[in-house]
Amino acid sequence: MAAWLHRAADAEKTKRLSASLGVSDPVAYALARLFDDEEAAERHLRPQLAHVSDPFAVGNLRKAAERIMQAVAQGESIAILGDYDVDGVSSTAILMHFLRRLGAAPVAFVPRRLEEGYGLSVAALERVLSEAHPKLFIALDCGTNSIAEVERLLSGKVDVIIVDHHVAKEKPAPCILVNPRVNDPADAPWQSLCTAGLVFKLVHGILKVLRLSGDERGSSIAVKDYLDLAALGTIADLVPLLAENRILAAHGLKALGEARRPGVRALINVSGMEAGGVLTSMDVSYRLGPRINASGRLADASLPLQLLLSNSTTDCERDAELLDQINRERQEIDKRVTEEATAQAESMGDLPGYVLHGEWHPGVVGIAAGKICRALDRPVIVLGQEGEMAKGSGRGVPGTNLVEALTTCSALLKTFGGHPMAVGVSLNVTDVAEFRAQFAKAIAAQKAAGVAMADGRDLEIVHWIKATDVTDRVLDDLELLQPYGEANAEPIFGVRGFIFDKAPQVFGDGNFRFQFNISGSRKINFIAWRMATRLPEVGRAVDLAVKLQWNRWQGRKLPQVEILDWRYAG
Repeated sequence: MAAWLHRAADAEKTKRLSASLGVSDPVAYALARLFDDEEAAERHLRPQLAHVSDPFAVGNLRKAAERIMQAVAQGESIAILGDYDVDGVSSTAILMHFLRRLGAAPVAFVPRRLEEGYGLSVAALERVLSEAHPKLFIALDCGTNSIAEVERLLSGKVDVIIVDHHVAKEKPAPCILVNPRVNDPADAPWQSLCTAGLVFKLVHGILKVLRLSGDERGSSIAVKDYLDLAALGTIADLVPLLAENRILAAHGLKALGEARRPGVRALINVSGMEAGGVLTSMDVSYRLGPRINASGRLADASLPLQLLLSNSTTDCERDAELLDQINRERQEIDKRVTEEATAQAESMGDLPGYVLHGEWHPGVVGIAAGKICRALDRPVIVLGQEGEMAKGSGRGVPGTNLVEALTTCSALLKTFGGHPMAVGVSLNVTDVAEFRAQFAKAIAAQKAAGVAMADGRDLEIVHWIKATDVTDRVLDDLELLQPYGEANAEPIFGVRGFIFDKAPQVFGDGNFRFQFNISGSRKINFIAWRMATRLPEVGRAVDLAVKLQWNRWQGRKLPQVEILDWRYAG
């Protein structure tokens, strides 16, 4: 059974936040645990685009903006290579749309995963050079560690710009590199931006260059036109949804929901939602993102990029349907891989971190790694197989750094890269057993150095409430905390002494629900997923760990309490 943890927030601070920000107590308690001062809490609660920092403050961004404008002004050929995940595809779509509006004709490329591997590889570069013959080459969401490839481009008189957020394993590539993890202070507000966020700032920087030069396009083009794609990459890439990431995600979700782009509209519709509705970070993470990713994992990642760039409603509807079909195929493969890899992890016992290996499709192992990581609350690397090579992806837990762990194992690895919470890796199959041992040892060392690794089932209670506290105002205020995501988790509340006055209703695949009458006609729906095998007794007081939310369906919204766990009171 999950442990329930509760660290009470400072009551005086909570009272001040409630009064100054005009929010209900439950929301004030959630904010008080995150922030020490009212200004920071206010900025989090009501994120403003005006609070996005000066793009020129980002290392090398002004150089990149000026070089791009030089290429546009002189009609130089521009090639863009963006990685095949949601962040890379979103980043490429932003820059392609923007450069076209400036009158340029850039050519976009996406690595062919099974043939060319990840990112800026030799094979991908050969295709770009042979097809585009660029004067300016721009790599997005990859390239920081592609030193040989960058030197090859430079030797051929091709200028190179890299916009990336992955950690440099050694001295980074010698070009115009926009990468906060390499160039900028650790406390910079833009430090945790993914590439889509950095490209959004690059667009902002180019518009600033235009304004400073007196070019009217600097004022006629609005940077907010690219918020939808910036949010898509930001949320899907699991970066912390705080500071500038939160601003982009919050405003970008609204733009995504409006679905002004035909490709976005088609993707929303095929994902079972309606354009014009309210989108959440969960919709991006579990509906839109997987459909974009599926093509890169199993087929050609240029398909989702084509979808996001197209202005044809007919073409977009066709491509979205194809992405949906590919995603269904991916789900079937993923289910099998996850089951087999989970069984392998369970056979190993309780380890600090897991390396799982099998004859699995390398394109879906990252999804399996994420699911197993969440289930076990341990760092997990899942490796598929291509001939004599084991290739795969890893997902981490808060407080661990996968890149640092892999660096200690680097003698065994052919390639590795990524960021602290997500990595890619390849090695010889013959080295997997030794890598497994070294990886577990590296994670154990991080834990011993003071990193707390809680059980993944533990629930941290933000504040104790009564069922009658679940008012419309509280639910409205809680929505101000959205979008939820990495480092901004949906708050969990505790309800003490709740009594089920009748038996909960079992429905679906092992779920139960219960309707609670507060007063008069006001009712609240309680729902518990996959908990029907453990029903509370009627009439006996229980404590609940819950999430509170509006349940929106077909234009209506109803108050809902999601039960995460329960125990008998006392």
